[in-house]
Amino acid sequence: MSASDPLEQQIDAFAQYLADERRSSARTVETYIRDLRSFRDFVREQGLPLDARELDIVALRGFLGSLFRTNQASTMKKKVSAIRSFFKFLLKRHLIDENPASGLRSPKVAKSLPRFLTVDQAFRVMDAPPKEERRAKPLMVRDQALLETLYGTGVRVGELAGMNLDHCDFSESSVRVLGKGGKERIVPLGKSSVEALQLYLPARRSLLVKAKEGDPDALWLSRNGRRLSVRQVQNVVRRHGTLGAGRNDLHPHAMRHSCATHLLDAGADLRSIQELLGHSSLSTTQRYTHVSVDRLMEVYDSAHPLAKGKTGEG
Repeated sequence: MSASDPLEQQIDAFAQYLADERRSSARTVETYIRDLRSFRDFVREQGLPLDARELDIVALRGFLGSLFRTNQASTMKKKVSAIRSFFKFLLKRHLIDENPASGLRSPKVAKSLPRFLTVDQAFRVMDAPPKEERRAKPLMVRDQALLETLYGTGVRVGELAGMNLDHCDFSESSVRVLGKGGKERIVPLGKSSVEALQLYLPARRSLLVKAKEGDPDALWLSRNGRRLSVRQVQNVVRRHGTLGAGRNDLHPHAMRHSCATHLLDAGADLRSIQELLGHSSLSTTQRYTHVSVDRLMEVYDSAHPLAKGKTGEG
């Protein structure tokens, strides 16, 4: 694939802008550029001009139409966002005369309620494998602490992977979390999470000592002493989900959802949960109220005497 055509150069300029001026994360840049390159591939395959200055709304809609059969609405919405941002950048830099993406509409995404574990399932995920077996192996001790922290704090998987050792304040039972947009928040650590972390620290030191090129700052270390990646954290959660709850599709986000739902069920107010999770908008946190109402109705239907109608005499 040639990198000399104008469209590829325009995409490269956009990538540079995202990284240097917008200070977007490497992951965000990668996602945007991947979507734009798939758009470029479509343009080339259709024999359309490989230059954003010569593309119109028909070409953009044609690309989205080609995705319709194989992509979910949420995926298509992300691609629309990438295309809109790209053409907005080109217009701002006077690299195009008009923005063909201004009339591009995103597909509607059906709002799905967050998936979560029951309290019993969450404990079984954290307690797999047995405690005696866990203490004998550094990686199992690490996994226990990681799962306790993930469920106990409700942090995002990227926030967890980015934690450093000095982010933990055991005297205050809290951890400093760097969230979206570089926003920092202090999240409390429960007694169980603190104990699991303190058990992990000697295991962490042993992983670091054995490593040739370890990461002394990172809290969560791999067997090679390096910072755990997001993918590695996902694998830990999936493995324990299978072992403890028979769920081979368990994702770190389900642990976050479970934390929020269980707090709400226990009487925590929405504002506190919003601060804990690092949501910029309360409306995002309010999704958990729907989950709890659904669960309340299930409990009512199965337990309340009036749910099945009166059977005694009036």
